[in-house]
Amino acid sequence: MKKYLILLSFLLIITTSVKAEVKIGYVDMQRALNESEAGKRARNSLEKIIKNKQKLLDKKGKEIEKLKKEIQSQSSLLSEEALKQKQDELDRKMRDYKRAFQDAQEEVKKKEITLTNEILKEIRKIINQIGKEEKYTIIFEKVEGFLLYTDSTVDLTDKVIKRYNKEIKTGQH
Repeated sequence: MKKYLILLSFLLIITTSVKAEVKIGYVDMQRALNESEAGKRARNSLEKIIKNKQKLLDKKGKEIEKLKKEIQSQSSLLSEEALKQKQDELDRKMRDYKRAFQDAQEEVKKKEITLTNEILKEIRKIINQIGKEEKYTIIFEKVEGFLLYTDSTVDLTDKVIKRYNKEIKTGQH
């Protein structure tokens, strides 16, 4: 936030002292990420991974529930040693489930970060191209709470998304 205020102050000083033409725009990076074709594919890829992980976790959960019911129904019939073995098996399966759950979360998070960073890198290239081609002085990233008012004509998000999607389709990125 402090960086934006310094940058804005610097921009105001330049425009008042030099009387240069200033062209300002902004891009909603989150929207560009979510609405671009690559962003949608990444989200679908993550959803598939999550579904696969959920299937495995559900299977483990059912095994745990089955073993719990087995222990409850047979607790009076089993010897103390057999009951202890079943309880140890249940404890082990619960630890495995917990570990598998944490591993799945970590894997999904890493994949999401990797995919997001790749897409954002490409989106930034597009923003730089648009900035140079259309002679923008500065292009801000829309940050919630920072831009209190903006004219929608300076929102470059749609233009960035369209160009990015076009470059992906033609294989230029």
